[in-house]
Amino acid sequence: MFLKTLREVKEAAPTIGLQIQILNATTIGEIDAAFATFSRVRPDALFVAPDAFFTDRRGQFATLTARDKIPAAYSNRELVEAGGLMSYGTALADMFHQVGVYTGNILKGTQPADLPVLQSTKFEFVINLQTARALGIEVPSGLLSIADEVIE
Repeated sequence: MFLKTLREVKEAAPTIGLQIQILNATTIGEIDAAFATFSRVRPDALFVAPDAFFTDRRGQFATLTARDKIPAAYSNRELVEAGGLMSYGTALADMFHQVGVYTGNILKGTQPADLPVLQSTKFEFVINLQTARALGIEVPSGLLSIADEVIE
């Protein structure tokens, strides 16, 4: 998923007039090094690609983005709950529910090959208003009205 997201970001950025810089991080130290780069480059925003390691390091991202006053967008809500600005991505609770349904069907005797392949169809948009205020960002009411959840 990470490589697909990276490819899509590279393709989309120029079409909406954005310049991007891609920094890879696979360790805690590399995340710190990326933020050291941000102190020199001063990005307008940060998009953190979907990755279990990044989700696990959500506290580190929240601390560093708050310190450097960088608005950050993520693909899952856990990073927004930790202090990120916003996320848009698969509704994990819905996905896990579907895993439970599949598991139940298999335990009842259905062969896995007989189950259809599913793709997530439920996505959620979460905004953290506390973070927006701390960053001095006024979130338009229209954007708030379409959010699935607003963290006050």
